Amino acid sequence: MQEDNSKDYLRLHTGILLAGATGVFGRLISLAELPLVWYRMIIAAAVLALVMRMSHRLSLPNKAHLLRIGFCGVLLAIHWTLFYASIKASNVSIAVVCIALNGFFTAIIEPLAGHRRLSPRELMLSMITLVGILLIFGLDTRHRTGIILGTFSALFYTLFAVASKRVQYHTGHSSSTMLLYELLMGWGFLSLVLPFYCRMYPSVALFPMGWDWVYIPVFASVFTIGPFLTQLQALRTISAFTVNLSYNLEP
Repeated sequence: MQEDNSKDYLRLHTGILLAGATGVFGRLISLAELPLVWYRMIIAAAVLALVMRMSHRLSLPNKAHLLRIGFCGVLLAIHWTLFYASIKASNVSIAVVCIALNGFFTAIIEPLAGHRRLSPRELMLSMITLVGILLIFGLDTRHRTGIILGTFSALFYTLFAVASKRVQYHTGHSSSTMLLYELLMGWGFLSLVLPFYCRMYPSVALFPMGWDWVYIPVFASVFTIGPFLTQLQALRTISAFTVNLSYNLEP
């Protein structure tokens, strides 16, 4: 068990290292936040499905399990959309620093979801992070919209991590199966929202341009499947609080 746990910590920090580049791609790619996430999810799902098919690990969960996994996928889609909206409204640094709030949210949400007492240790550690973020934002109030979007992005990331851990535990599906159907269901949700988004923002571009055709496939495969697959694998033996607090290293 100790050996397996050490491997999951290694997976976790490998994922954090890869995740550090996702904000940069969000700035480099010219697409707005929702079309960007729409492309990210469908390309990542296609690549992952191909790999799973070639390794004979592709399977379809039953309807009840699929609905629970799909709910996690919707949370993931909302988190990503808000995260890249924060980048577009401010900058990469603001959006990534806001993600550190997930430790604070997890210290409250995970115990409530698991019907256990709040941990003073977890609250203390998360409050240190919260104080640091307040100090940063207290010195710079120019990016309020980005900060608000980034805060909600952190909240939905926390909900996703907590829900994914519980769904994976109760359904017993592999991390790759979980991620595949989360991506597909999240993409389906964004496909329903996209027409309303286009009506609200009629001038938004829906097709990649120039270097976007290079950035998006790399971003959607290596820097999407890698971080989230390693995260789901780590959640098998590591608490959602530890995983989310560790992601404070992403900046």
